Amino acid sequence: MDYSFTLKYRLPDDDRTMDVLVERLGEAGCTDALVGIGIPGRIALDFTRDAKTARHAVRSALEDVRSAIPKAMLIEASPDFVGLTDVADIVGVSRQSIRKLMLGHDDFPVPVHDGSPSVWHLADVLRWLEGRKGYLSDPRLRETAAAALEVNVAKEALRSDPETTRGFERLIT
Repeated sequence: MDYSFTLKYRLPDDDRTMDVLVERLGEAGCTDALVGIGIPGRIALDFTRDAKTARHAVRSALEDVRSAIPKAMLIEASPDFVGLTDVADIVGVSRQSIRKLMLGHDDFPVPVHDGSPSVWHLADVLRWLEGRKGYLSDPRLRETAAAALEVNVAKEALRSDPETTRGFERLIT
């Protein structure tokens, strides 16, 4: 099954020649990724990867990138962080409808950042919406969002406690 996700990296200062990086990524198995190089010193890889599960797709991509660019630092895996407009677009309703749901239900997921704008983990919101009539989403997207959340949480946990992220350590640092 195909899973679509994006991995964003900060490149090491001594390894930023894009033609060389793209060649190495291809040799490492990242031929299923579109490469974005819009921000100096960063690279975004938009994958559509065939795998048994989203978790396997994301982890295998992390491994492939790590083998091609060992010193690159993972910034973010997505789809994960979303605002209300993003959720509305994904579900196919208006932003106002999602805002009304958020304000009208005490059990709406807690945002990761509660400010302007507020930001949620997509997996949490999609899981919450699953039980509500009329808010169906693609099961592959729910699975991919959960895998991206897992990677991002592990990446952040590693900053404070390496023991909690055993197995991710070599892929995200």
